[in-house]
Amino acid sequence: MDDFEDPRDGAGTSKDDTTEQALSSSDSTASERPSSPTDPASADESKSIEDMLLAFDQQDGLIRDRSLLDPNHIVEEDRIVGRDEQLQEVTKMLRVALGNNRPPNLFLYGPSGTGKSLITKAVCKNITSICQTRDIRFGTIEVNCQDLDTLGVAVYELASRAADEADVDVEVPKHGVATKEKWDELYRIVNENFDSAVFVLDELDMLVGRRDKQEPAFSRLLYQLSRAGANNELTAHISVVAISNDTKMMESVGSRALSSFTPEDVHFDDYDANQLQSILRRRQDAFYEDVLDDDVIPLAAAFAAQTHGDARKAIDLMRVAGELAEREGDERVREEHVREAQDKVEKNRVLEVVRGISTQKKLCLYATAAVAAEADDESARSTTGYRVYQFLTDAIGAEQYHQETYVNKMKEMTTYSLVDFERRSHGPSSGMFLEFQFGERPDTILETIREDSRLDMVSPDEVTSVVKAQVRNEN
Repeated sequence: MDDFEDPRDGAGTSKDDTTEQALSSSDSTASERPSSPTDPASADESKSIEDMLLAFDQQDGLIRDRSLLDPNHIVEEDRIVGRDEQLQEVTKMLRVALGNNRPPNLFLYGPSGTGKSLITKAVCKNITSICQTRDIRFGTIEVNCQDLDTLGVAVYELASRAADEADVDVEVPKHGVATKEKWDELYRIVNENFDSAVFVLDELDMLVGRRDKQEPAFSRLLYQLSRAGANNELTAHISVVAISNDTKMMESVGSRALSSFTPEDVHFDDYDANQLQSILRRRQDAFYEDVLDDDVIPLAAAFAAQTHGDARKAIDLMRVAGELAEREGDERVREEHVREAQDKVEKNRVLEVVRGISTQKKLCLYATAAVAAEADDESARSTTGYRVYQFLTDAIGAEQYHQETYVNKMKEMTTYSLVDFERRSHGPSSGMFLEFQFGERPDTILETIREDSRLDMVSPDEVTSVVKAQVRNEN
C-alpha cells in the first residue's frame, strides 16, 4: 500500500497543436483506413526491440559524460566548489594516516547535498593513492546506513565492504549467526588486510535499530568501533567518520559511546545559489559543447537553492533535464526541460521518503502539509496541524495520537531534510508552538501521500475546508 507510482514517469511528448489541427481537418476516411506496411506508424510498430535500441543509439545525444551528472561520483579536486574550509579541515585531520598513524574520529553534519560525503571520499581517495607509494595498506570502508535496520545487519555490511576493499571473502553468513561473530569477522578482515582504515558511516542517524532498545543502534555501533582499538580487537589504526543530516544526532548517542568516540566536528552549511551555479558550471562539460541554453544552469541552481542549498538536487536536475531533452529529440537543453525536471525530481524525492514511513507519519505529514499549502509563506503551526491530523484520523478510522506524539513524529521527519521547524510564541501571555517549514512544495507532498488508497475516503476539498476553518480559529 506504500508503493506509489509517479504519474509523470510515463509521460511522453505531447503532440504539436498545429499537427492536431491538421489531423482533425483531414479527410475522415483517411484516418479510418487501415495502416499499410509502408505507413510510418506501421513501420514503427513493426520494428523489433533491437532495431529501436540501435536507432536510439545512433541518435546524436546531448550528454557526453554521464558520470559527471552522478552526485555520488568522486570528481577531481578542481570541481569541488565552496567547501575550501571543510576540505582543509578534513584533509588536515585524516592526513596523519600517511605516516601510518591513527587519525581522529570525525563528525560531519549539515543538510543533505552540502558536500559531506563528496569531500570525505575525495580525501580518502587521495590518501589511498599516496599510501600505495609508501607501502602502507590503507582502506576506506564506507556504508550508507539509510537502508540498514539493525546493528547486526550494519556490522555484516561493514565486513562485506571491508572484504570488497581487500578483495577477500567474508567467511560468516549474513543470517543465522550472532552479531558477535560478525564483529569478529570484521576485525579479522581489517587486521589481516589493512595497516590503517577509515570507517565512513553515511547517514548514520538512520540506523535506529529496534525501538525496544534503550540505546539506538548507531550509538552502539560507534561505541563498539571506538572501543575495538583500545581493547586490541583491532590492531590496525582505525578512524570513524560519522556523517549525518541531523545536527542533533550526537545528543542521542549514549554516554559510553560519546566518551570513547569523542569526534572532531566539521559543520557543512547550505550552498547558496551562486555556489550551486559554480558547481554546475564545473560539470557542464558532461554535455556536448553548446547544447545548454544560457538560463539552464541559473534556473537549476535557483531551484536547488530553495531546498537547503542541495548540490545533489542541482546535479540531478541537470541530468534529468538533459535526459528529457534527449528523449524528446531536442537539439538543446532548455528552460522548460529544467522546469519539467524540477517537478519530476521533487516528486521522486518525496516519493522515496513517503514509501518508507509509517501510516501515522503519513497522516501527520499530510495534515501539516495541508496547512502549509494554504499559507502564503508555506509554513504550518503545530497546533493547527494537529487539529487537521485529528480530523484525518477520525475520517479514516485510524488510531489518534496525543499532540505531543504528533509533534515528535513531525520532528522525526527532519532527518529526511523534508521538514524543518522553529519554536514560536503567540506572545508573552500565550503558549509556545512549533512552526514547520517544508523543504519541498507542500502540494507535491500532498499529491504523493494521496496516492495511498487509505486516504481515498477523504476528499482534498474537504481537507482544505477543515484547514481554512482551523486557521480562522487560530487567528
